[in-house]
Amino acid sequence: MAKEIPDLVAEERAGTGKGAARAARRAGMVPGVVYGGDTDPLSIQIPFNVLLKKLKAGKFKSTLWNLKVEGQEDVRVICRDVQRDVVKDLPTHLDLMRLRRTSKINLFIPVEFLNEDTCPGVKKGGMLAVVRPEVELVVTAGDIPEKLTVDLANSVIGDVITISSIELPKGARPTIDRDFVIANIAAPGGIAAGDEDEDAGDEAAEAAEE
Repeated sequence: MAKEIPDLVAEERAGTGKGAARAARRAGMVPGVVYGGDTDPLSIQIPFNVLLKKLKAGKFKSTLWNLKVEGQEDVRVICRDVQRDVVKDLPTHLDLMRLRRTSKINLFIPVEFLNEDTCPGVKKGGMLAVVRPEVELVVTAGDIPEKLTVDLANSVIGDVITISSIELPKGARPTIDRDFVIANIAAPGGIAAGDEDEDAGDEAAEAAEE
């Protein structure tokens, strides 16, 4: 089910270049640019504390935002990059891309594992070994899923969870065209040899794709 599109409120920023960006930061703002679509790039700025709060909330880059800038029409955007200070790890600039609701984009969607505490394999001493905590999907901008879910209620030691066992949202598909591993229930003491072979094959196939 698609999430409600949240608002991202920004101000239009006067000037471009490093000087204007530094001025915005001195004023407690994070400079950014909105690009894409059929219009020219738009320089914006967002209050530092507002952006930091949204970043700490998580999933900022996998969220479709309704960008609101006074004097401009609302537009749907996705964050393509957040540059950070190399020492303080705080946001210094962001890039937003305009999207139509029907646009197809690649996004990493987190995977949530349900019922791990009651999983039969885990209760018998097994361990949930997560190979992919997130999965890159091709999704429709208007139907970005918040997460993918895996129910471990009936999983036993030795079970391997692949992408084909996960119900994907309508219109979404993996960027990798094969049935890759998401996680497995490893035997006590480590991952079984069969699982290691599976993971090695997974890595080899990825290397061939690059």
